[in-house]
Amino acid sequence: MKLLAACLGRPEKLPGKSFKTGIFKTPVNSAVMIDTHGLVGDAVCNAKHHGGPDQAILLEGSRTLDWWSTELGRDITPGMLGENLVIEGLDNRDVAVGDRFHIGELILEASCARSPCATLSARMGDPGFAKACIRAARPGIYCRVIRPGMVSPGDTVRHELFDGDRVLIWEMLAAVGKPLTDAQRARFLAAPIGIRWRPTFEKKAARG
Repeated sequence: MKLLAACLGRPEKLPGKSFKTGIFKTPVNSAVMIDTHGLVGDAVCNAKHHGGPDQAILLEGSRTLDWWSTELGRDITPGMLGENLVIEGLDNRDVAVGDRFHIGELILEASCARSPCATLSARMGDPGFAKACIRAARPGIYCRVIRPGMVSPGDTVRHELFDGDRVLIWEMLAAVGKPLTDAQRARFLAAPIGIRWRPTFEKKAARG
């Protein structure tokens, strides 16, 4: 595997909206620094839902972008889904919480699924895109930065699988709003999932 693209965003307004977003990402051709906060120079406009230690980097696999291109009948190029990094040869469905990605000195650890939102739908020009993302079961992958480092397009990427019970990233998103058994909740919470996601699995479903 290799790093296909690193993408940066600047604050921009969505058509018809008053707020700014950093979802418009553009690939860069030079080396970039990734620290514990993410890609240096990248815009994070909504800190309540984006960014932070457990969501420093949003990652997509090239196989997933290719799938979306076929599904939507148009080219989905690096950065279009608001991701920071694209890894060539990776399918998002194969990534579990706790998996690590080694790119030179940089080490990333998958922490949680991206929750598709109205901003993503507006960016794609399709009000139903967020729901389509949930049905597709190929969510973007948020990562925490274990060790900072410089990366460049073309760098070799090593995918290290989590050595515990593997909770796949798409399973996290699929479980939202579903009644879970105590065993299922315990399995999710035993994985190193992001802090924003932990309350989702800590709450027991209300009984009727």
